[in-house]
Amino acid sequence: MVASKAQTVEEYLQELPEDRRQVVAAVREVILKNLPPGYRETMRWGMISYEIPLEVYPNTYNKQPLSYLGLAAQKRHYALYLMNVYSNPELARWLKDAFASAGKKLDMGKSCLRFKRLDDLPLAVIGQIIAQTPPEALIAAYEASRKK
Repeated sequence: MVASKAQTVEEYLQELPEDRRQVVAAVREVILKNLPPGYRETMRWGMISYEIPLEVYPNTYNKQPLSYLGLAAQKRHYALYLMNVYSNPELARWLKDAFASAGKKLDMGKSCLRFKRLDDLPLAVIGQIIAQTPPEALIAAYEASRKK
């Protein structure tokens, strides 16, 4: 599965095979438990998305809600898109060190953390990285990036 046509998170989860649904549901549970108030869970870009709604922050360059996280079951892996890590080198360094301390291999591009099994993720670390950026901090980082 690359880009789902599901309209709701529930539809997305139901279209996944059971084994993949369990992995996505477990990561989603960690996200929801640690997500700072002010973000909204929705479906966007063919994946589960966590974003700042336009009614809260409408001033985006593409007129889309400001994205914080994405979670997807891709064809050969799962992906967790961490926009706070993409925009913050200190958080990226912290995440790399936390994975190493947990004895896990970090497979990450600029924002896309790829994993093949749930056991590849130190879930406590994922919860901590998600909890670190309230919406106000994401907005501030976004605005600073637009001034460059």
